[in-house]
Amino acid sequence: MRQDVIAREVAAMTAAGLDAICSCSPENFAYVTGFVSPTQPLMRWRHAMAIVTADGAVSLVVVDMEASTIRAKAPGTEIAVWKEFSFDAMAVLAEALEKHGLANARIGLELDYLPAADYADLAARLPGATFAPAQALLARLRQLKTPGEIDILRKLSRIADRAITESYHAVSAGKTEMDLAAALTRGVYEQGAEYFKLMIVATGERSVFPNVGPTGRVLKTGDVCRVEIFPMIDGYHAGVCRTAAIGKAPAEAERIWANLTSCKHMLLDEIRPGASTRAIYERYLVMTEELKLPRISFIGHGIGLHLHEDPYLGPTADQPLEAGMVLGIEPLIYETGFGFGMQNKDMVLVTETGCELLSDFSDTDRLLVV
Repeated sequence: MRQDVIAREVAAMTAAGLDAICSCSPENFAYVTGFVSPTQPLMRWRHAMAIVTADGAVSLVVVDMEASTIRAKAPGTEIAVWKEFSFDAMAVLAEALEKHGLANARIGLELDYLPAADYADLAARLPGATFAPAQALLARLRQLKTPGEIDILRKLSRIADRAITESYHAVSAGKTEMDLAAALTRGVYEQGAEYFKLMIVATGERSVFPNVGPTGRVLKTGDVCRVEIFPMIDGYHAGVCRTAAIGKAPAEAERIWANLTSCKHMLLDEIRPGASTRAIYERYLVMTEELKLPRISFIGHGIGLHLHEDPYLGPTADQPLEAGMVLGIEPLIYETGFGFGMQNKDMVLVTETGCELLSDFSDTDRLLVV
């Protein structure tokens, strides 16, 4: 169990008047334990739940199919097992809560994740308990990364950056998007990623599409290629995107890339503790106005156990940045009007004095040509 995270949750419970928090999403289960229950993200009914009490006790509730895996990863931790085809997850959870004296307690629960039918079942089994929404509390805790989380995200950032750069050098005109994807997949695993959540390979006329995977499209000289991947370790993601041209850059590409590069350096200069998320986004709007091209509604976002987390550098609620936040920053223009889209996405850590570029394998000040 991750004792630093548990201590944070205990302090937050005290401030919120909670007797326990039950984390039931894959992200917040991993936040407490340091690992993902393998199939929970794929099958929502495969409940894996972590109970943390106000005195720091931890109990896990997991499905029988995953129990041996969880026990190996969490030796010495109290584990209650429910039977998948008996559909008794809420009964086992209620028993675990009762065991810890929480039958009449105030319990924080992820009400934005637990299915309504399961919530109704749990509430009926514990009529004396009060269930309060805990999702915002947990999301706020996760904004400020622990040293261990930062180490993972730094490693993932470099894995993604290096794998994308090397995959570009593995292809040329005449190869396909699938060839690019194959090199990229090999690269993230060779460097130690356990998994990847999303791979975007968009080349030529397809580079204007935001979140598309690879196809059999053949690469041609003059193509602009957008490649992004989110490698994973212990449930954490890093998101890095690199844009390249095949053989030579098309007309207008260098001009647009120069603007996006200036935006990147502005972000690296402006991101620091106390900086306004809204003010940074508004400066981005001013800098890209000269392009007269459509822009997306944010320029960066938190990242960690989710692909997108608060805070957003966008027209959302203004929030001062704090040391320990990790952000994905992404100057981009999908629809340039010239038949291609461009994006440069990096990972940065907010430090005590500014920010640290985590995805630092490749130099993106000039458009990569392969």
